[in-house]
Amino acid sequence: MRRLLASMVVAALVAGCTHERTGSVDRHFADFKSREPKGNTVYVCHAYGCKLQTRFRFTDADVAEISKLMETTRIADTAHEERRAVAYAIGWMERRVGDVIGTSADRPGMDFAASGDPTQQDCVDEATNSTSYLMVLAHNRLLRHHAVGTPFAKENLLRGISGWPHWTAVLRESATGTRWAVDSWIFKNGENPAIVEADKWYIASLDELPPSMR
Repeated sequence: MRRLLASMVVAALVAGCTHERTGSVDRHFADFKSREPKGNTVYVCHAYGCKLQTRFRFTDADVAEISKLMETTRIADTAHEERRAVAYAIGWMERRVGDVIGTSADRPGMDFAASGDPTQQDCVDEATNSTSYLMVLAHNRLLRHHAVGTPFAKENLLRGISGWPHWTAVLRESATGTRWAVDSWIFKNGENPAIVEADKWYIASLDELPPSMR
């Protein structure tokens, strides 16, 4: 019995921790003292931990371009193809925003020396911004098969820096309830995010995160 208990404890430690939120998406914005999007206006987090927030409004022309991109990207009216279209849309939105507010120089991953740098974004910034962009897509009825989910984080501190707490935006598939992590932090500004089942996302370390969605 003791041996079984010990093995269960070890398994729990190796699996790391998941920081879940119950309730609506606004809890995430409240926790990080960031502003929720209003219609097509977002408040872009940067400088790490939403230290800075810069207002940006997607114009009607922007929304039309995003809609066109999503329609031409998806090759079928399925949840999978919608996730592909969302990946391309978020990449486009990051480039559009970055060219205006200066985050186009954002480097992939984590750089502890970059905290406070207005051109850089950590996983909190990225998860918050991707959630805002998803909310813009939902506001414009560009999501047919998904709803915007509540961001969450995983960690495995037994791995040291490679197991650091990592936040992600979330899409929830309407037909199945499956949650999909939408992770832009892995890549430099404007690249497609990774979109992977939340249960399979970041189960080992930052070194084993998935590729971008193409």
